[in-house]
Amino acid sequence: MRCVASRLHQLGELQNRVLIFLEGLCVTTVPLIRAGFAELLPKPELVHIRDVIYQAAGIFHPDNKLRLLLDGCGRRMSELRIASLQEYCDCLTVKSNRQEELVALLNEITIGETSFFRNQQQLDAFKSIVLPRIIQAKSPLPIRQLRIWSAGCSTGEEPYTLRMLLLEEAGPQLGGWNTEILATDLNQRSLAHAHEGIYGSHSTRNLAAIYRSKYFTPLGDKLQVNAQARSNVNFGRLNLSDDSRMTFMKNMDAIFCCNVLIYFDLASKRRVIQHFFNTLLPHGYLFLGRSESLYGVNDEFRLVHLPGATAYVRGDRPLTGGKLR
Repeated sequence: MRCVASRLHQLGELQNRVLIFLEGLCVTTVPLIRAGFAELLPKPELVHIRDVIYQAAGIFHPDNKLRLLLDGCGRRMSELRIASLQEYCDCLTVKSNRQEELVALLNEITIGETSFFRNQQQLDAFKSIVLPRIIQAKSPLPIRQLRIWSAGCSTGEEPYTLRMLLLEEAGPQLGGWNTEILATDLNQRSLAHAHEGIYGSHSTRNLAAIYRSKYFTPLGDKLQVNAQARSNVNFGRLNLSDDSRMTFMKNMDAIFCCNVLIYFDLASKRRVIQHFFNTLLPHGYLFLGRSESLYGVNDEFRLVHLPGATAYVRGDRPLTGGKLR
């Protein structure tokens, strides 16, 4: 009994030291251990908002990322002059304009960072390997049309980059071809930026001189995409978790969905990737971000290694001599 009492005394001392340490960091002044660490649990209203976001867009905020969601809610609450999180939760769930407010909140929490020619190795592989394969596969068809989807295009740098690449290849590879780039995103604010087509030094830091001179117009200390680079690029809002809308995306030769799936949980990823599989033509290619993978997500795609990059093709794609046709 004396040994047990001694041990309990030691644990009590350890608890007090932890509390003193946390209080010194200004984390809380509540006795966390004795209160069951209640202050560390997320507020029920915020968890409810997280669930609303997940159900609407497939975007999941784990507990350690709830601060980002709370910050976005705070900006909307300030705009609406709402003091309590519960009242804002009501705006998203029971008020008559809840759908409009949900879109506004999604605008706050889905802002992505991107730039022109962000993944040069991927673009080089697309231009030198993938594009010739697609052209070869479609050349026998009576209509020569190339369709590319930039899914999660953010502020537009990726689809404009792809358009410039295709324009550069118009003579050598795409003479007589019609090209279309569909660029979609969930964030209305980002799409407005893309439509405007005006970019600062951060977005344009990787632009080669030839692209600056041919496809941009100086606008003060910024650059604006010119009419040639805008041609055949169509922007639109699309929720990748909207199954009904996704079924309308058809007959794509290539899909670029870079650094988007990282915001989805496994179930949401599987739904989106299945739509990509159904959308992609048999000879098509799916490109993801450098750190993204379909391992454990979908087994209907097959990983292919390209010079300096990777991509995915449909697993039902025929092989000839062990190589992709």
